[in-house]
Amino acid sequence: MEQFLQQLNKEQYNATVQSEGPVMVIAGAGAGKTRVLTYRVAYLLSKGIDPFNVLALTFTNKAAREMKERVIDLIGDADGRNVWMGTFHSIFAKILRIEGHRLGYPSNFTIYDSDDSKRLIRNIIKEMELDNKVYPPNYVKSRISAAKSNLVSPEQYANDPDILSADESARKPLIKDIYRTYNQRLKRADAMDFDDLLFNTYLLFIQFGDTLYKYQQKFRYILVDEYQDTNQAQYLIIKKLAANSENICVVGDDAQSIYAFRGANIGNMLNFKKDYPDYKLFKLEQNYRSTKNIVEAANQVITYNKDQIKKTVWTENDLGESIGFIKARSDNVEGELVANAIFENKMNKQLPNSAFAILYRTNAQSRSMEEALRKLNIPYRIYGGLSFYNRKEIKDLLAYFRLAINHNDEDSAQRIINVPARGIGKTTMEKLAVAANQHNTNLWEVLNNPLKFNVQLNTGTRTKLSNFTTLIKSFAAELKKKDAFDAANHIAQSSGLLRFLREEDTPEGISRVENIEELLNGIKEFSEKGAEENAGDLQNQGSLEEFMQDVALLTDADKDGEEDNDKVSLMTIHAAKGLEFPYVFIVGMEENLFPSFMSINTRAELEEERRLFYVALTRAEKMVTLSHAESRFKWGQYTVTEPSRFLEEIDEKLIDKPRKTSIQKSTEKPLETPKIGSNFRRVKQKSTSSGNGGTSHSTFEASDPAALQTGMTVEHAKFGKGKIVALEGQGPNKKATVFFSGIGNKNLLLRFAKLRIV
Repeated sequence: MEQFLQQLNKEQYNATVQSEGPVMVIAGAGAGKTRVLTYRVAYLLSKGIDPFNVLALTFTNKAAREMKERVIDLIGDADGRNVWMGTFHSIFAKILRIEGHRLGYPSNFTIYDSDDSKRLIRNIIKEMELDNKVYPPNYVKSRISAAKSNLVSPEQYANDPDILSADESARKPLIKDIYRTYNQRLKRADAMDFDDLLFNTYLLFIQFGDTLYKYQQKFRYILVDEYQDTNQAQYLIIKKLAANSENICVVGDDAQSIYAFRGANIGNMLNFKKDYPDYKLFKLEQNYRSTKNIVEAANQVITYNKDQIKKTVWTENDLGESIGFIKARSDNVEGELVANAIFENKMNKQLPNSAFAILYRTNAQSRSMEEALRKLNIPYRIYGGLSFYNRKEIKDLLAYFRLAINHNDEDSAQRIINVPARGIGKTTMEKLAVAANQHNTNLWEVLNNPLKFNVQLNTGTRTKLSNFTTLIKSFAAELKKKDAFDAANHIAQSSGLLRFLREEDTPEGISRVENIEELLNGIKEFSEKGAEENAGDLQNQGSLEEFMQDVALLTDADKDGEEDNDKVSLMTIHAAKGLEFPYVFIVGMEENLFPSFMSINTRAELEEERRLFYVALTRAEKMVTLSHAESRFKWGQYTVTEPSRFLEEIDEKLIDKPRKTSIQKSTEKPLETPKIGSNFRRVKQKSTSSGNGGTSHSTFEASDPAALQTGMTVEHAKFGKGKIVALEGQGPNKKATVFFSGIGNKNLLLRFAKLRIV
């Protein structure tokens, strides 16, 4: 047995060494599914399987990167780097760069991200003179994305009576025309959106049998992570690739299938045994992440789902604290109670902010949490906020890169033709775009020769257009001579973008310059990594085209991992999948919010909501706190709410319910704050003491914080007697640094510290 296999438990080992034939691994939360995938790849390579014959598909670049690094650690550099390992989109983009010419695409096609797609759709809606309130770009984009994920082309869309009927009912009958035009514009720009990377790979395989056979022979061993999240296109592509060898291993957890709204089909996992009747099933049921109480609560919840693959998750971890519970009179008070609990546990346990996460069903719920955290000066970070690569100055420079690589990228041309200002105005661009549409040609062709396409422009404007196209052509020439960093740095300088930002001479301008410099730093790192991976070969450091593909294929999870600061994490439960935190708050546990009122019309919808709750619970390592508000501010008025049905699905013996749970007024401090990591009733009933002589909570009366002065001797209910070393802040944010004998300095927020002058 390979030595590294000794690190696996029995179930993980069995799943790893079953290398031949179809295999499904059901992995409960925290049970080590990534470890099995990683070790399975390492095991295949250790048996002498050619790494070029192994395909491993993930859903995030981060997961693929971590797996590859671990395989290299186990097996070595030479073999580990040659495995085809990456996200569905990155692997299929790689194939399309090689084979896309068969579908009429050049190898340097542009990949449109979500924002690019949305902007193009918005422009088409405007050109068609449609009301963007009737045809919201986000809605239209989701309809087109759903169609592509289900392999429905614009032609099929326009001829499907059920689809057309649904659009008619929604009073959006022209989506079929927007879809057709959208795809035509993408093709004209030599561009693909994210969904096209799947759609076109499928087309490639069904239209060109020799190409399919080539990759069937190449990928003799296929591994798929998070199989429960695959959509129809991913499922069919995988099935075709695995049809010859049937050496396919899928890993996932049906209980964590939460992306139906993106087209994910849990049926792909539930029906695996129908696709491969002789499959082998392995269950990973030992949870290494969470306490017994958390695991038991999650198990109880998921048993209410009918459609599932039965498993019993268990753990050898400690029993842990009971599930915390907060009931507040309003959503604002809920935010205050959650923030207070985080603050107290930070102080009492000396925990970093990063130990805490607040999870919610909808992004709108973050407001009350943010306000409460700000009042306590607790730094936080919202996942799903504006990512580094979505900042304007970054998008502008990336657009220069994209246009230099692919002159037909109309979206990039329109974005930066007048950034920085060149005197090429909106009216000019509209004339050029109209001419391109009328002559069914690309915007770049019109830019190069407006007279040929009868665009009436004065001599000065034609000169400006000529200067711009000449500049872009010069950038394209540099791409062939320079590595990614040198080319990017040249474009940043020569485009005038950096100079323009520096001339702003404002804090915002300085910040934008710093962002550009950070992007260039990232490209430099990319270049150096390319040289390192090619044994120090400075001539093989990776091109700007390769860097741009990496950027285009970043998932939300990859983007959100850019900053690793000590902050409380705020995010939707969907965004939390795959993450873990010591202390987790799941807020807004109310009917019609969680479960959502939009997802309780069918059993399938309700079961997906329950799986979402299961995912939320299993993000926690040490402690989960559930909270709900008795009223919530909606549409300008408070609405009375009911506790979520999911709360009733957890045995009350596991939940630590406080006796008093609300605030008298939204501006008042909480009467009692449920504490994470300690039994609430026990804390309130017994005297809390320290070696310094603590005082009974029930008899302790605090002095007015306004009367406190530096140098005073004071008494704290928990820490005993101490001396005020310093005071800072005003009003509710006033803090004191107090030295307690035998403990040292403690920084205390006075509205919660309850100090008594001695």
